[in-house]
Amino acid sequence: MNALIIEDEKPSARYLQRMLEKQHVNVSQMLHSVEEAVAWFQNNEHPDLIFLDIQLSDGLSFEIFDTVEVDSAIIFTTAFDEYALQAFKLNSIDYLLKPIDEQELQCAVKKYQSFKPSPKNVQFNFEDIKKLLVNPVEREYKKRFTTKIGQHIKMISVDEIECFYSENKGTYAHTIDGRDYLLETTLEQLEQELSPEIFFRISRKFYININSIKDIIAYTNSRLQLKLNSYRDQEVIVARERVKDFKLWLE
Repeated sequence: MNALIIEDEKPSARYLQRMLEKQHVNVSQMLHSVEEAVAWFQNNEHPDLIFLDIQLSDGLSFEIFDTVEVDSAIIFTTAFDEYALQAFKLNSIDYLLKPIDEQELQCAVKKYQSFKPSPKNVQFNFEDIKKLLVNPVEREYKKRFTTKIGQHIKMISVDEIECFYSENKGTYAHTIDGRDYLLETTLEQLEQELSPEIFFRISRKFYININSIKDIIAYTNSRLQLKLNSYRDQEVIVARERVKDFKLWLE
């Protein structure tokens, strides 16, 4: 199988390449912008499979297909909230949410190997997808959580939650008054329930409320360390592959 990676973050592209090589997938080329991708497709044989980041440095990657007809299957890689991806879930082989999990990547590759659809049978309505990504449909987000304390049920307003974190297979909410509550949910489920304007998943372990950030410090390996208003138990680190999206989120 011959694969191509289109990803504007070069460390993320190299990380994905290493994971694919472990699965014996040959990555023939890595491209980093819409302009570069258009030029490459016009002058090279198209690969079997493309790993395509939605947001590139010079625009949405869908703009590539406005200029060239690409004869390849596509697996999208994105940090966009999952609900916005429903528009093209059936059109691609799969999509992978960043930070990309190695097991999920393996499943996506196996799915491609099992079905190997003809590109002619895969039709993308990119205009509809772009509308969803630029102007997402209005939706209701979770306003409170409940947790059991002894014989009592406590309600916790989302506004009171400084961060969510996972520990020992449990998911906890840390509140602005310094308390921690075990919730019956997972960080993956929270991705569907929290407003992306207020909360951001900085790593596999932490979801952060933007109003809880006290300080942001440069950290090793191009990462960032966050100081929160009250949470002190562990270092809160923005994963390297999430730093760019985190900075965009702050704006």
